[in-house]
Amino acid sequence: MISPLEIAANAVMAVSIVLSGRNSIHSWWLGVVGCAMFAALFYSVNLYADVALQLFFIVTCLIGWLQWLRGAGGAPLPITRARVPALGWMAVIGVLATAAYGLMLQAYTNAYAPFIDSAVLMFSVVAQLLLMGRRLETWPFWLLVNTVSVPLYASRGLYLTAALYAGYWLNALASWFFWRRQMRAQAV
Repeated sequence: MISPLEIAANAVMAVSIVLSGRNSIHSWWLGVVGCAMFAALFYSVNLYADVALQLFFIVTCLIGWLQWLRGAGGAPLPITRARVPALGWMAVIGVLATAAYGLMLQAYTNAYAPFIDSAVLMFSVVAQLLLMGRRLETWPFWLLVNTVSVPLYASRGLYLTAALYAGYWLNALASWFFWRRQMRAQAV
């Protein structure tokens, strides 16, 4: 059965994610509200890495909000590309952190799917850091995270959340193209 908390969290985050893909500053404050709801929801189904992720998202939503407002010397932060070496070390650190956190969850908690849950956590962190800096490469990372999240959440009976993450996958793909167009337009 879908809980009222799951419905509310999904509704708020759906709006937040669509707004982030449309490059809207309002995605950030809605993200704080939705992440708090998801933290409570994920705690109730023993997805502890996802609880930690939601707490991280709350903090980074606040920081991202400020960066998007005043990130480029008082002007709005432009969309740019990340450097390939930076993406490489982010990926390596993401894999190593996934293994370490997964081992910790496996050893010390009753976490469900600790390594998959940890991969969602770590690569969401990478994607969120790229989003905060308005880097175009955020969207391929979100595609990866959403691809893994859909079956994870469905396996815990969070079918509405799994459906939302399938929608996030589509939004990430559309947003990737939208941001590319905006990046080209701002270069002119």
